[in-house]
Amino acid sequence: MPKTIIVSNRLPVKVTKQDDAYQLSSSEGGLATGLGSIYKQDDNLWVGWPGLEIDRHDDQLSVTEQLKELSLMPVFLSQDEINQYYEGFSNEVLWPVFHYYASTYAHYAEANWECYQRVNQKFCDAILEVANPGDTIWVHDYQLILLPKLIRDARPDVSIGFFQHIPFPSDEMFRLIPWRSELLEGMLGADLIGFHTFDDVRHFLSAVQRLLPVQVSANIITSGERAIVIESFPMGIDDKKYGNLSQQPNVKIEAELIKETFKNQKLILSIDRLDYSKGILQRLHALEVLFEKHPELITKITLYMIVVPSRDQVPQYKELRDNIDKKVGNINARYRTLEWSPIQYFYKSFPIETLSALFSTADVCLITPMRDGMNLVSKEYVASRMHNDGVLILSEMAGASKELIDAIIVNPSNVQEVSRAIVKSINMPKAEQARRMVQMRQNVSKFNISHWVKIFMDRLSEVKQMQRSMQTRHVSNGTRQSIINRFAKTHQRIIFLDYDGTLVDFKANVDQAKPDRDLYELLDQLTSDPANDVVLISGRKHENLDEWFGHLPIYLVAEHGAWFKQQHTQWHKLGGMSNNWKQDIFPILETYVDRTPGTFIEEKTYSLVWHYRKAQNGLGELRANELTNTLKYLAGDKGLQLLPGNKVVEVKNMEINKGKAALTLSEKKDYDFVIAFGDDYTDEEIFKSLPDSAITIKVGGNLSAAKFYLRNPAEVRDLLRSLTVPASVSH
Repeated sequence: MPKTIIVSNRLPVKVTKQDDAYQLSSSEGGLATGLGSIYKQDDNLWVGWPGLEIDRHDDQLSVTEQLKELSLMPVFLSQDEINQYYEGFSNEVLWPVFHYYASTYAHYAEANWECYQRVNQKFCDAILEVANPGDTIWVHDYQLILLPKLIRDARPDVSIGFFQHIPFPSDEMFRLIPWRSELLEGMLGADLIGFHTFDDVRHFLSAVQRLLPVQVSANIITSGERAIVIESFPMGIDDKKYGNLSQQPNVKIEAELIKETFKNQKLILSIDRLDYSKGILQRLHALEVLFEKHPELITKITLYMIVVPSRDQVPQYKELRDNIDKKVGNINARYRTLEWSPIQYFYKSFPIETLSALFSTADVCLITPMRDGMNLVSKEYVASRMHNDGVLILSEMAGASKELIDAIIVNPSNVQEVSRAIVKSINMPKAEQARRMVQMRQNVSKFNISHWVKIFMDRLSEVKQMQRSMQTRHVSNGTRQSIINRFAKTHQRIIFLDYDGTLVDFKANVDQAKPDRDLYELLDQLTSDPANDVVLISGRKHENLDEWFGHLPIYLVAEHGAWFKQQHTQWHKLGGMSNNWKQDIFPILETYVDRTPGTFIEEKTYSLVWHYRKAQNGLGELRANELTNTLKYLAGDKGLQLLPGNKVVEVKNMEINKGKAALTLSEKKDYDFVIAFGDDYTDEEIFKSLPDSAITIKVGGNLSAAKFYLRNPAEVRDLLRSLTVPASVSH
């Protein structure tokens, strides 16, 4: 039976050494709670590093046995690997760049990168020992970005999900990393890639589009034969756990103590791990501003600030800690009275019961990171507010701000705004507190950790199904042979061929996409069989097609069906058409050319085309959407059709339609074999109009009305060439 393997840098247990034995204790992490529903079932397991160096072989065996009982499997790392892979590459390249601190903290050492690769391979080797075909592997976070591809290369037959728990930066920031392409390729080994927010999805897609030769359409990346889906899955918490904790007798006693201690003050709670991304110094500055502007609040509020120790042997973190100590000391020294200190500062971690007591008593929770993937503390505070009171102040840079929109959302760099938000929150009427908190509590309850796990895993199954349906549609060996066999048995055939993107690759310059000798030879072979009628049906101008193919015995259809030319006759155009509408549309297109460098207008008899192939990546798409919206109503009034194509927007008479042209031609004779190839939105009309018995093939594996797809023009030519072989034998 297929199993699920969770993989993360750390295992969800704490392993400690006492005397000569190793002890295990469970971890309180939200991820461990959520994924417990998966890894503790059946044969499922969790693979990760135990959190400390265990170098003796006997100790490794004994720890492995202990962990096995908990469905856990260790990957042992040496101290050097921990230093270079974890402290070095993960925390000196990926963490600062992904949190927008590249210029201050990033350190690009080749040796660390090499170690990062080795450790990712080490994780891969461990997984390959236990993974079977059909298993599902869910890889977590930035320490293991290369892992999905390593697993995919070794085991193409497994489902792989990847989730990144920290932000994904804008592509300009990401491109600073020397090994950026390798990192993206590593992630693209997954079938489903998840982030906390849509912003992260957007940034990732944009980086992929700029750095890798893959096709990106909406949130689907096509790499080789695989479609990879990129989506946002905002992570939740175990809301029931926090609700129940606040009702426990020992927590209630502690909560009463806190209330008694701060009975005449508004208590403002802030909890962070020691990190430069958390905005702790800026928050302290905001408190200073508050006391300067509102001296009447001195002795009326207390900031209860918990900073959980983290990496304080690292120079930048040690310096940050010293600066926080200094800043807290200065503020307390300045404003303290005999009975009151403005800041109660703790540099240590607290048991979850104490945190629960604080969550349920603090009037305000102040969470202002400069950049944060999600920030679950904000959700833990909300889940603990059983009486629907209290106020959450939340940085717009935390992923949670996209969901908890009823918090007071602030820009963490704007200390004036943060200070105003504190004043607003301590004066907020109970009714407004309740209105906001009820909404947030509903959100935290619905989108809890179990929901997050379920929707990710469900989506991963859907993606695998979609990939399978696409594999069956690709013209692979079996399908190809049956097309060749059908072709060989028939006597009256019509072959519809689009040109750009189907027979030839797209070129940056439209005029460069001229037919080559190979294509002429292929068309000669196809037309030399009297049973074949070849139709070249293109959006190109008829002058273009005439110059390139006018001498061949093929039927030419130009400008989507506005012009026709039968073998060895003159061109004729569709009758009863007007192009008076151009005078109204042309000036609109011209303004878009003026506003978008690298774009131009092509005029055809009954259509105008705005090309943006040479425009800056992203800008062209943006303008194309704008242009389509601008022209939508005008086109409808004038009986025109808007066709978004491959890097083009075309405006044409509605009566002109590749589908109508193809249908008319396919009904001229009693054809017993009809096949059509096309790559574009306009070719969908052909696929839809032809009879069910027709073989329709889309080039480029996007969603289509066609029955099958081929990846590129080279595959199209290859299939056509194989049709000429049996044809010459059978006739």
